[in-house]
Amino acid sequence: MTPPAPTHLAQALRRPRYLLTGWPWRALAYLLTTVPLAGVLSLGLLVVAAPLVAAGNAVRRGQPMPLALAVFLAVGGLIVLALAPLLSAPVAAFERYRLGIVDERPPAGQPWRGVVARYTTAAAWREAGYLFWLGGVIPALYWMFTVLVLLDVVLIASPFVAGGADEVILIWTTVDTPAEAVPHAIVGVLLAPVLWYATGALAAGQGAVARWMLRAAPDGTALREVTRSRARLVDAYEAERRRIERDLHDGAQPRLTSLSLQIGLARLDVPDDSPAARPLAVAHDQAKGLMILLRQIVRGIRPQSLTDLGLAGAVRELADETPIPVDVHDDLRRPLPEAAETTAYFVVSEALGNVVRHAEATRAQVHLTDTGGGLVVEITDDGRGGADPARGSGLTGLADRVAAADGRLLLASPVGGPTVVRVELPWSA
Repeated sequence: MTPPAPTHLAQALRRPRYLLTGWPWRALAYLLTTVPLAGVLSLGLLVVAAPLVAAGNAVRRGQPMPLALAVFLAVGGLIVLALAPLLSAPVAAFERYRLGIVDERPPAGQPWRGVVARYTTAAAWREAGYLFWLGGVIPALYWMFTVLVLLDVVLIASPFVAGGADEVILIWTTVDTPAEAVPHAIVGVLLAPVLWYATGALAAGQGAVARWMLRAAPDGTALREVTRSRARLVDAYEAERRRIERDLHDGAQPRLTSLSLQIGLARLDVPDDSPAARPLAVAHDQAKGLMILLRQIVRGIRPQSLTDLGLAGAVRELADETPIPVDVHDDLRRPLPEAAETTAYFVVSEALGNVVRHAEATRAQVHLTDTGGGLVVEITDDGRGGADPARGSGLTGLADRVAAADGRLLLASPVGGPTVVRVELPWSA
């Protein structure tokens, strides 16, 4: 079964068939649409940057800086700093929209909170910093990349232009005939896919910077209080869960086992034709059924397989019990916190249950990945798709469980499939 489609350019670059997809063209479109905006911003910055370079050269040569130049730099710098937070607001809004070309997870925008907020919030100054990045750093990177592309074009075209009256200069040498230029053209052709990949890498890097600098900043105090409150609730839930599990496992379950054993022994002492034989048989069967139910309840609190086998082993056990074939792939390089492990297990359990009940799928895949800063769980099936949390498929409760662990749940389920459930659970080492 094919893996889920990438949602951003950096993810697409890691796929073997990247060059055969539409992502390289999306990267090129992102770079080309950057040029007009970056060009206008760079011209604005040059008004201050050019005199600043001239002043630096004068100081380096030991010459005094002209008073008029010093006044211009001071006034110009203050004007730029004063206008940057205001000008960055429409630019940032446009850049968030344009980021969708290479990243289908555009950052949420910062709502307009008045002119004063543009000068007093960290998010506004981060957007202003992005303005300088776009007008100062991006043009330099684009010029260097354009030079590399032009050099490759010269190498490829050299056999067609060699042989004229003038020599053709190819970086490190010159050629006089098309035959001499052919090896250089072959090198140019071989470098073309590398530059095509480099186009994607440049666009992905620019997109990552844009996503980081243009993200909305929530209120820090409220966020810290919500985080602490949620952490306290999760800790209290875990403590209560462990207490209930211990009481059931160490108290009720042994007593129920003893009761079932006593009823079984009583059945052996009662003749089959006795009036008490049938009620004892029914009671014995009910006691055994109650034991099975109690084991399932205990397992629902925290499966024993998680303790014995770890997350990957417990998920493989779930996969073996699922009526359809389920492939499990894991990249877990270190032990997981108990909360993340338990949440991930129930995510897989509920998702596979939904696949069996609703998806009409023939196969499913589970991917467990340690990203270094958290755990990512992806469940993919080849069913009919169209999963909708509003229809009571269990996804809403699943999202609430994930949110309680400070994670997030993403769902992609177009009609006709495939369905992908992705859960991201952050945790620290």
